[in-house]
Amino acid sequence: MLPPRIGIDLGGTKIEIVALDREGTVLIRRRVATPAGDYAATLRSIASLVSGVEAELGRCCTVGVGTPGALDPSSGLLRNSNSTVLNGKPLARDLENALGREIRIANDANCLALSEAIDGAAQDAHVVFAAILGTGVGGGVTVGKRVISGRNNIAGEWGHNPLPWPAPNELPGPPCYCGKHGCIETFLCGPAFAAEFARATGRTLSVPEICSAAQADDAQALAALSRYEDRLGRALAAVINLLDPDAIVLGGGLSNVARLYANVPASMERYAICRPISIELLPARWGDSSGVRGAAWLYS
Repeated sequence: MLPPRIGIDLGGTKIEIVALDREGTVLIRRRVATPAGDYAATLRSIASLVSGVEAELGRCCTVGVGTPGALDPSSGLLRNSNSTVLNGKPLARDLENALGREIRIANDANCLALSEAIDGAAQDAHVVFAAILGTGVGGGVTVGKRVISGRNNIAGEWGHNPLPWPAPNELPGPPCYCGKHGCIETFLCGPAFAAEFARATGRTLSVPEICSAAQADDAQALAALSRYEDRLGRALAAVINLLDPDAIVLGGGLSNVARLYANVPASMERYAICRPISIELLPARWGDSSGVRGAAWLYS
């Protein structure tokens, strides 16, 4: 009998583990806080979660891990993670030593794309682009339900391209942790959206509070969301021009804003090279658990 699949979503604030049977049914799910800024403690937490799940199941499982950033193919070190404590660390090798077996590791946005392509919102699509709109902005690509990682393991790193077709007041753009200015992430991630709202209005609100204000017809909140939708449409139009996917799936906290799915397709069409465009913009079926499911599906 084939073993269950374990998936781990290693985030900046929480570590989630899930065990799936061969049909994708959840057997066990756990979440713990990520040890802040402590790499060694993070490894111990993951090892403890895996051993606990396997003890409960009474079986050894395959283990896939989704994480921000990606492994450098030449050195095996993690890079480009906004969880900066992971950067420069041999994460896959250290986890294999801790668990005593081979693991598979992929960017968290690739895991989102894989999950949604296999049994999620885009399961009928051949080419899928998935975007995480959360604390950071990432992207992943699957073709035929297989992750496309690329020669340098950075395929889909859409958040660190510049915002397309910028207006003069958007230049040079906010600074990004990657060292550049004006990356898509600096406009579309949750903290950036809230920070720009504060600069524009003098009001300090969280993203959910801004969205609630917009639902109550607050003019400033409505204007902020309109700017966000235009920028997201521009950014996704560049993906369409390059990749021409069958479906685009959104994950992360901002993917829960229902009006994006009504308004962003028109923005995408304004900027894409062909009009009309035929493409689906979809919320992730599995919500904030899609990434951890995709990590489990790395063994598929």
